[in-house]
Amino acid sequence: MLAAVLLFLFSFGQTQAAASPPAQSQPSSSSSGTKVDAEIASKLLKVRRIYVESFGDDTIVKQLQAMLINSLTESKRFIITENKEKADAILKGTGLENTSQEFHAIGDSTTVATASGGGHSQVSGNVSNGTGSVSGSSSGGFIARKLGTSDSQASTETVNDARLAVRLVSTDGDVIWATTKESKGAKYKGASADVADQIVKQLSWDLDKLGAVQKQ
Repeated sequence: MLAAVLLFLFSFGQTQAAASPPAQSQPSSSSSGTKVDAEIASKLLKVRRIYVESFGDDTIVKQLQAMLINSLTESKRFIITENKEKADAILKGTGLENTSQEFHAIGDSTTVATASGGGHSQVSGNVSNGTGSVSGSSSGGFIARKLGTSDSQASTETVNDARLAVRLVSTDGDVIWATTKESKGAKYKGASADVADQIVKQLSWDLDKLGAVQKQ
């Protein structure tokens, strides 16, 4: 009887195990992130023609936008179009440039002091038969001198600080690239031109990196 009960329980367990569906594995977050990165990279690598949207009506912002368009054109890597419908991507952004005055002062001084002194004394006497006379003289002097020179220079420097934040948007509305740069100017260019060049160099560097990855 006991053997029959055990046999029944074993058969029931086997049937339940067979009826239960296998657990489905959930996709990992890293796998999802990789797919998103691959999709964005694919869209970015296809960008050849860019439409630069207005950054605003402010004079300084317009200047930053013009500098950026100039840098994109000089890179020979993209076609800048004013026909939004023909663009592969739209470049949007905002910029700011501040002008300030910095005061610099340099001072230098030198001081030399000298001192000199002298003294002289003389005493003479004559004694004879219990009588005598004494006479003397003294003289002295002291001289002190202090000489000093000082030199100071003061100057005012105009400092420009430009900031630019941009994003590249695909035609279906996805942000496929973004960066923010700032500059106080370079050796032979102002802050606006330098920050625009930094933006284009960063975009070109990222594209080269993505292209190298895809070739592997």
